[in-house]
Amino acid sequence: MCLAIPARIISLEGDRAVVDALGNRWRARTTLLPDAKVGDIVLVHAGFAICEVDPQEAAQTWELFGRMFQSEPATGDLGHQG
Repeated sequence: MCLAIPARIISLEGDRAVVDALGNRWRARTTLLPDAKVGDIVLVHAGFAICEVDPQEAAQTWELFGRMFQSEPATGDLGHQG
């Protein structure tokens, strides 16, 4: 399953961006958003920024991700019994 993640553009050269979400940084292409600029929050899917995202909506998504990660087992055990 693939997810689209809201991320803030922190650097941009041409259509090559570095984006940040929750302290994680990766490269993304802004080819589909020619007016994208540093500071914009975009939805990134499969390495491409596919649309601009409202900052409040992005914050809600980041909060949800934070809650999901906090509830994961620290050992990596997914509840499988052997």
